[in-house]
Amino acid sequence: MSPTVYKVLFILGGLFLAYKLIFSGKKGLTVFELHFKEGRLDRHKGKIPEKFQRECKALAKAEKLTGLVRAEKLNGAVRLHVSANISDDITQRIRNVFPFEYYDKKTIDNSRQAG
Repeated sequence: MSPTVYKVLFILGGLFLAYKLIFSGKKGLTVFELHFKEGRLDRHKGKIPEKFQRECKALAKAEKLTGLVRAEKLNGAVRLHVSANISDDITQRIRNVFPFEYYDKKTIDNSRQAG
């Protein structure tokens, strides 16, 4: 191949690498999503703790919520994301209901135990 082809391939490879580094923001694994529309649960995805789903549905019905509640797992920690069109006080009420301890289970390393 000619040197020009190598140069073009090198430039294209560099552009692709730069694109991946800039635009592929690290996202966590989505644990679940709840989509509310005018106070009703429109659709959901993932494994949702039953008590949390029940409380969110009741809160959404009382407040006529429209928005998204999503839980992501990143580096072992679970983060709760609530869409921006849901007010701060309702977001806090959703966070108070969310069972963070359900996802913070520590694994016991049996290899270190003497015995």
